[in-house]
Amino acid sequence: MSLTAELAASIRGTTFDSLSPADVQTAKRLIADGIAVAVAGSGEALPRLFAGHVREQGGREQCPVWGFGFRTSPVAAAYANAVSMHVLDFEPMSSPSTHALSPTVPVAFALAVRDGLDGRALLTACAKGFEVQGRLLASVDHRRESSKFHAPGVVGPFGAAVVAAHLLDLDESRLNHALAIAASRSGALRANIGHGVKCTHCGNAAAAGLEAALLAARGMTGNADILAHGEGFVAAFFPKGIDRDMLLGYGKPFRFRDPGMAIKFYPSKYPTHFAISAALEARQGIADPRDIAAVNLVTPPMPDVDRPQPVSGLEGKFSFQYAAACALLDGRVGIASFHDDRRFRDDMAALLPRIRVSPDDVLPTAFNRMQVSVEVTMRDGCVHRATCTRPPGFWGVPFDLERHRAKVADCLATRLDAARATRVTQLLEVLEDLPAEGLRELSGLLE
Repeated sequence: MSLTAELAASIRGTTFDSLSPADVQTAKRLIADGIAVAVAGSGEALPRLFAGHVREQGGREQCPVWGFGFRTSPVAAAYANAVSMHVLDFEPMSSPSTHALSPTVPVAFALAVRDGLDGRALLTACAKGFEVQGRLLASVDHRRESSKFHAPGVVGPFGAAVVAAHLLDLDESRLNHALAIAASRSGALRANIGHGVKCTHCGNAAAAGLEAALLAARGMTGNADILAHGEGFVAAFFPKGIDRDMLLGYGKPFRFRDPGMAIKFYPSKYPTHFAISAALEARQGIADPRDIAAVNLVTPPMPDVDRPQPVSGLEGKFSFQYAAACALLDGRVGIASFHDDRRFRDDMAALLPRIRVSPDDVLPTAFNRMQVSVEVTMRDGCVHRATCTRPPGFWGVPFDLERHRAKVADCLATRLDAARATRVTQLLEVLEDLPAEGLRELSGLLE
């Protein structure tokens, strides 16, 4: 058997019974996070733009586009909902790092609603889609120094294809071909991180993977050894090769539970969470942030997060300087922190030039091992220091369930009234037990 065929066999053999009770609870919590973040994201300008584009294209009115009150085809709905889920950069972060939810959860809901499937099928499909992305990245050299591509665009199509293949009940052969087709849709350029198009990286991955499975179901084929072929996926994106044993350890354990995913409590690129957390700690001793004379951030060498003057609130999500400034000025960081009206206020304009990033080549750039230190010097000469090695929600840190429930509630409240938000939360809590009618109700509430 080829490597791709062996992986397909493992994926196909994974069922709901393959999941432990802890796996089910973790997957359910991740799905709830993704749904809540998508609801909040649907209120942003870029998803509105994209939803208008999707609506103009037309399509059979089968699947809800969350937050916009219309329905379209499964592929288009998955694309639009994934854009909403990713635009805030607020969904959980896998290890190795990728956004595994946005390319998968919208696909699962689109097919489940269209085909009348239940919550158990949806949850199982999502778990399998999370796992294949995590396994692929754990099996290759995925350091930021070794890849020019944005991970969700590379492995996201595989996750989406696996989700769809499960819900379409593809056999091993057609699943193998779905993976091969998805591989030809992979790729997203890191240069677009910090720009509007970045949110479509996950949207494109969702749509491409779903379409790959739909085409495989109709009989379209691809190279059955797409992973290991000399001109295949690994050779194109990860030329140092792949750890076959790691890849074929699929589900042993499921990587979305071990090492797990980091839950984000700030809506920004994950390295900025270290700067935010350190700045919030330092701020506890600062009476008036207007008295800050200078700020020094000691960070790993991450040129893509060293953005001293972001041109928009959106780009601020990818700036050590801006994220730290929000924390120091406001004492909190939330969705509104990254809107243009916050970016261009006088206090922000005054503080940003005083913030310096000092890269330290000794510090690791891997998100699960990095750290950021902040030193805030006041006009009177007083200095406040703090270092963050583990932001809230970090991998391996005991999970704060109540804080996560508050995040979900806050995100839902941005777009849903209290009654709808409460009902959405109730349905998500019992996701694995929902009949098809319950899933349709849940998706309808998001519409």
